[in-house]
Amino acid sequence: MTADTYRVPDLAPGTFHRTEQIIKKSRFITSVAHTKTPEEAKQFIEKIRQEFADATHNCWAFNASAAGSTTQIGASDDGEPHGTAGKPMLTVLVHCEIGELTAVVTRYFGGTLLGTGGLVKAYQSSVRQALETLPTCEKVIVRSLKVTVEHKFLALILRALPGFRGTIKCQEFGMDVMLEIEMPEQEIEKFSSMLNNMTSGAVLIELQEEPTAD
Repeated sequence: MTADTYRVPDLAPGTFHRTEQIIKKSRFITSVAHTKTPEEAKQFIEKIRQEFADATHNCWAFNASAAGSTTQIGASDDGEPHGTAGKPMLTVLVHCEIGELTAVVTRYFGGTLLGTGGLVKAYQSSVRQALETLPTCEKVIVRSLKVTVEHKFLALILRALPGFRGTIKCQEFGMDVMLEIEMPEQEIEKFSSMLNNMTSGAVLIELQEEPTAD
């Protein structure tokens, strides 16, 4: 993984990854899905809650953004003592180097109390167990930019783009050429420098405000 990439669950739409363990007769079932937004995360959580409606608890945590990010996160203890389930699960997710994922740990109480420390360990180990076998793939952080140049530079730009892992999303032809280009965020500075050198500064480069992931 490089600075312009992160890993996400490699799961087909509508599917999820599941593991299970027994701790002091309590059954812990962990379900993990690829969720790109908080809305997708909440839909998945509700799906699991309905599947295990008879469970003692359905605790959950999600990070709907890039790996390590805390901009779109959430967690719930779902009736377990405060701070013993959701937050510990979220800690694992935020530090696991995988983004865009939701974990729901379903517990069927087995009759033996685990205590505060025991609950934290149980929920964290359940999430870690699921992540160990979770299939993942690499996602590239990309950014869009608009480039306006004279027509004579178009062919040179098209030849140079593959070297910066860039793709053209849109192009318009008028007095000048306007290209909407998408490329890994780390390549933007080098690409912009190349354009300025190529055109002797006769280029307009407009960056999209926020990077996205492709």
